[in-house]
Amino acid sequence: MTVALMWEARAADGRGAELLAWVRRQDLAPAPLRRETFRAPQDRVLVITWWDAPYDADLPELPDPPAESVTRAVHRWRFEAVTDH
Repeated sequence: MTVALMWEARAADGRGAELLAWVRRQDLAPAPLRRETFRAPQDRVLVITWWDAPYDADLPELPDPPAESVTRAVHRWRFEAVTDH
């Protein structure tokens, strides 16, 4: 089964580049099958990681960034892949 973990944060004003750099420095052990990082207006950063694991597996997740670098709590979601029929 493939599980995708999504992590999204919104940087404090003027700190988008700092948040993006912080996210890129975060290692996950073990490493996921795939990891992609995105940015969006309002200095939002999104990271999606893919894992070969059951939905409820204990998987490493990105931590919360330093509180002063974000405007709100990090949002996290977990999804499982489905087969199209």
